[in-house]
Amino acid sequence: MSDFRGPAGAAQIQGNLTDRQKTMLNAAALLCVLGILALFNQYGSEYHVRILNNMAIFVTLAVSYNLVNGVCGILHLGPNAFVAIGAYTSALLTMSPAEKQLNFIINQLIWPLSVVQAPFALSLVAAGVMAALFAFMISFPVFRVRGDYLAIVTFGFGEVVRVLCNAAQSLTNGPLGLKNLEPYTNLWWSWGIAILTIVSITKLINSSYGRAMKAIREDETAARAMGIDPFRPLLLAFLISAFFSGIAGGLLVHLITTVSPTLFIFTLTFNLLIIIVVGGLGSTTGAVVGAMLFAWGGEALRIVENPVDLGIIVIPGIPGMRMVVFSLILMLVIIFAGHGIFGRREFNWEQLARFLSRGGKRVGSP
Repeated sequence: MSDFRGPAGAAQIQGNLTDRQKTMLNAAALLCVLGILALFNQYGSEYHVRILNNMAIFVTLAVSYNLVNGVCGILHLGPNAFVAIGAYTSALLTMSPAEKQLNFIINQLIWPLSVVQAPFALSLVAAGVMAALFAFMISFPVFRVRGDYLAIVTFGFGEVVRVLCNAAQSLTNGPLGLKNLEPYTNLWWSWGIAILTIVSITKLINSSYGRAMKAIREDETAARAMGIDPFRPLLLAFLISAFFSGIAGGLLVHLITTVSPTLFIFTLTFNLLIIIVVGGLGSTTGAVVGAMLFAWGGEALRIVENPVDLGIIVIPGIPGMRMVVFSLILMLVIIFAGHGIFGRREFNWEQLARFLSRGGKRVGSP
């Protein structure tokens, strides 16, 4: 029998993709990303490679931070603590004993860290595990409260870690920090971890634990009435977020080849909060896009600080103007997209297929 569904029905049929087709599209997209990275790695300038590495690290941080703040609906203001723990753990493990002796000139590094050296991959795993262990220890007092109180508690823990990094000279070398780290972070490491973070957290969000997290976000009292224990899903999200934040910290310090307490002030947390709010709280796609725009936009807007020659007059560059422009852009995004760029929506191959099929019908129609 003929199917008279019209253009709308045909578009709907064309938009329904099988699991095999989605897998093939995902594989094709991954190959495309790997190809772009290979081209930049081979032919890109050091400046462009640096921007791409920064993008990947911020993607990892934003996606993991969004898991707690966006998916679970918990106002967590302490990711800088996890990044700091991961950064120092990775740095101390990759440095040779001789390099540690040169860095720790006031107080000697405690044993056995003073004689231990590990490969970069193992140091990243250790960075994530140490950050997750710290998250586990503070989770019990953190999740006893909610709302603004939870934000204050996590902010306090973040400041405690930063102050300890400044004071524990036998462990972190205090304000002097650690210098001359090996630049292990490259495009393959940074984007490999970013892709792993996106895939892992997307799988978690789409699981039964992810649905429990969303239920807690919408109404914790109703979730309890349905038999959901909020502590377990929130703890899982907190630990996974801390784990990937710790790994991102290790990548960051082996990109800039130095680590000091000043890297982990509240500004880092504030930047991550801006990224996930602009991208859309609860949207992994929004976190990825927001992180990439943040990392790229910060460099692209440097042009507004450069002198402009109009032929008749020369307008001198104004230091700090890019932050003014950046703030104006953020204001416009929030005003005209109150829930962020993506809201809580995610990228979907079927929606893209439906959009393209509808567009094709319009283009081909008389």
